[in-house]
Amino acid sequence: MKITIRAAVEADLSALLALYAELNPDDAPLPRASAAAVWAAVSGQQGRTVLVAEADGIVAGTADCIVMPNLTRGGRAILFVENVVVAGRFQRRGVGRRLMEAAVRLGESAGCYKVQLLAADDEYVHMFYRSCGFEALAQGFRRYVG
Repeated sequence: MKITIRAAVEADLSALLALYAELNPDDAPLPRASAAAVWAAVSGQQGRTVLVAEADGIVAGTADCIVMPNLTRGGRAILFVENVVVAGRFQRRGVGRRLMEAAVRLGESAGCYKVQLLAADDEYVHMFYRSCGFEALAQGFRRYVG
């Protein structure tokens, strides 16, 4: 299987929405017009790259990356990775690993001092990120608003 990682384009929107439905099955699907408006905002953000993994030409996974400027660490930025998902039929075939390698390279090329992500509270997911060279760092917290 040939795996290719590239930046997402608007034509990938339907495939991205299908992947996000796997990531968050309880979320109501975003209507196409709303998704297009959100995509325009996402793709226009400086320092933001939505990565797409293709397996033999089929969109098999994605990771949303954003470089955040930082006033500590000598001004070196942080790369945050969100919404990482690999389609069920492509899991355990190297797609996720290639996505994470691409995210790390993106962070390195942007001069980031670290790549950070939040992972679901799932033992398999944590094992995956550890196998990609990430280490558990701290207990995270969140508060939903709106």
